[in-house]
Amino acid sequence: MSYHRYPTEYDVIVIGAGHAGCEASLAPARMGLKTLTLTVNLDHVAFMPCNPSLGGPGKSHIVREIDALGGEMARNMDETMIQIRMLNTSKGPAVHGLRGQADKEAYHKRMKKVLEDQENLDLKQQVAEEIVVEDGEVKGVVTKTGVFFAGKKVILTTGTFLKGKVIIGAASFNAGPNQQYPANKLSDNLKELGINLRRFKTGTPPRVSGKSLDFSKMDPQPGEEGLAFSFMSEPLTGEQTMCYLTYTSAETHRLIQDNKMRTPLFSGVIEGVGPRYCPSIEDKVVRFPDKDRHQLFLEPEGLDTDEYYVSGLSTSLPQDVQIEMVRTIPGMEKGEIMRPGYAIEYDCVDPEEMKLDLELKKIKGIYTAGQINGSSGYEEAACQGLIAGINAALSLKGRESLILKRSESYIGVLIDDLVTKGTEEPYRIMTSRAEYRLLLRQDNADQRLTPLGHEIGLIKEERFKAYQEKIEQINLGMNFLKDKANKVNPTPEVIARLEELGSGNLAKPATLERLLRRPEIDYEDLRFFAPGLPKLPEQVVEQIQIQIKYKGYIDRQLSQVEQFRKMENRKIPEDIDYHKLKNLRLEAREKLKQVDPMSLGQASRISGVSPADISVLMIYLEQISRGKAGEEADKNGRD
Repeated sequence: MSYHRYPTEYDVIVIGAGHAGCEASLAPARMGLKTLTLTVNLDHVAFMPCNPSLGGPGKSHIVREIDALGGEMARNMDETMIQIRMLNTSKGPAVHGLRGQADKEAYHKRMKKVLEDQENLDLKQQVAEEIVVEDGEVKGVVTKTGVFFAGKKVILTTGTFLKGKVIIGAASFNAGPNQQYPANKLSDNLKELGINLRRFKTGTPPRVSGKSLDFSKMDPQPGEEGLAFSFMSEPLTGEQTMCYLTYTSAETHRLIQDNKMRTPLFSGVIEGVGPRYCPSIEDKVVRFPDKDRHQLFLEPEGLDTDEYYVSGLSTSLPQDVQIEMVRTIPGMEKGEIMRPGYAIEYDCVDPEEMKLDLELKKIKGIYTAGQINGSSGYEEAACQGLIAGINAALSLKGRESLILKRSESYIGVLIDDLVTKGTEEPYRIMTSRAEYRLLLRQDNADQRLTPLGHEIGLIKEERFKAYQEKIEQINLGMNFLKDKANKVNPTPEVIARLEELGSGNLAKPATLERLLRRPEIDYEDLRFFAPGLPKLPEQVVEQIQIQIKYKGYIDRQLSQVEQFRKMENRKIPEDIDYHKLKNLRLEAREKLKQVDPMSLGQASRISGVSPADISVLMIYLEQISRGKAGEEADKNGRD
C-alpha cells in the first residue's frame, strides 16, 4: 500500500485510547517524550463498554497502585464518581476494596480533556492497520487512510477490537464493543509479524430503562461518606446515587434452560474462551442447576441517562429471550431493554510472547497492554498501560525497565502471572492471587510505590512532599505509642476505663502500643490514657492502627518476602541454553526456553517446571557463579 509520511516524528505511538491506552499515553508524555495516540473514535476515549464502575477487592488495589505511581485512573474516577462504598469491611484490611460508580459519559469526557491538555501528547482519530518493522525493530504505524506515523516505540492497547465479532443469539457481525469499528487488518498484520494470537470472548448484560423498573421490590444499596480512590482527592461528599440489588427467579432459570440451545455459548457459534470468574447468566444457570437464584446488581450509567446496567446478567441469548428473561426478575416485571446484552469475540496476543516489561520478545520496540494481553477489566488494562508507557519511556532514556515484584504490588502479581504462567481464559485479578496480600493492601499503596513514581518522574515534587509529610506523621504517632515515657499504669481509673471499652484488665504498666494491639481499642481511645496523644489525619491513624494490630502477621509475611527476594535476585543469564542442561526434564526445557525467565524465582512459577527442575537450575547457576569467582580470583592474582 502506498502511503505518505506524517511530518512529525514521535518517540512513542499508542494504538487505542481505552483505559490501557490512556495511561500508556500519559506516562511517556509526562516523562517528556513526544507521544501520539491513535484511536478508532475520539468520542470513545476511556469508554466504559461494560459496567460503569471501578474497584472491588483486588481491582481497587490496582487503582490505588496506578495512582501511587502517578497514573490518572483514580483521579478521573474521583472527579466523575456518583457513588462509592467500601466492600468486605467485616474482613481484614488485606481484602477491603473500594467500589465506585462512575457517570460513564463524564468519565470519558474528563479523561479525553486530560489527554488533550497534556503537553507532548497528540490525540488523533485514525484506524491503525499496519505496524512497520525493519530488521526486528519497530519503525512506525500505517493507518487506514494511508498515513505513516514514524515512532521509536509502539504500544498496542487495542482491547477487544482485534477482529472483534459481536454475537446476539443467531445474529453476529464484525464490530468492537458497543458496535464500534473493528480492527481486522491489524490482527492479520500481527500474525504476519510472527506473533501468536488467541481467540477470547467476553460479554455484557442488557441495559434497561430505569423508568420501567419497580425499585420498591429491590434492596437499595447506598453509598458511603468519606471515601476516595486517589490519595490526593477529597472524599466524595453530598448526595450519592442509589444502586439496587435483586435476584433471578425460578422462572428465569426455566426460561434459560428451555432456550439453552438458542444461546451461542451452547450452540457452537462462540469459538472464543470466556472468563471463568465472570460467566454469562446462561452459563451460571446450566453449571449450577441446584442454585435457586443468582444475585443481580443494578448500576445507574450516569446522572443524565435513564439506563441501568444489570450486573450479573451478562448474556448472548437471542433478543426475544432476553426480553422475556428480564421480566422474570423481581422489580423488572415491566422492564424495557434499551440495549441488548451481547457476547464479543476478539483476537489477543498470547501473553507468553511478552517480557516482564511488556515488550514483545520477538520485535524490539513493540509493547502490549490490556485486553490484547489476555486480561479482562478496566483496572487490569490501565495498570498494564501505565507500565508499558513507563517502560517505553525509560528505554528511550537509556534507563532500566520498571519491573514490579509480586511482593510489592498487585500490578507485579498480574504481569508476572500473565508472562510467566500464561492464561487460558481472560485473566482477572483477585486478592487470592497475591501471596503477600497483607502487605499489598489498598491503603498502603502510596508507601509501596510513590517513591518509585517520584524516581521515574511521574510523581511531582508537590505531591511527593505531601507523601513525605504523611510518612513523618506516621512515624511521629508510632514513636509516641512506643515511648516508655508514655506508658500506662494500672490505676483504678485506667482499669475502670478499660472495662468501659470492653477490654481486659491491666496487670502491669504497658506502653500505648501494647494497649492498641487489643482489638477493642482504637487510636482515639488512647487519649484518655495519654492526653498528649498526637492529633493526626484519619489516613495516618489508619496506617498506625493496621501496623500495630497486625504486627505479628505483617512480620511473618516480611520474613516470607525476604526468602522470595533471594530467589528473585538469582538472575538467569540471557544466553543460557536450557537444552544443554541434560538433567532438566524435556517439558521444563521447552517451557523455560519459551518463557525465558529473568530470575530463579520467575522460573519456579512457570507451569510445567517442577521443584526438581529448579534444583537442577540452581546448581547450574551456582556453578556459573563459582566459575566467575574463580576467574576473578585468577585475574586479581595476576594483577
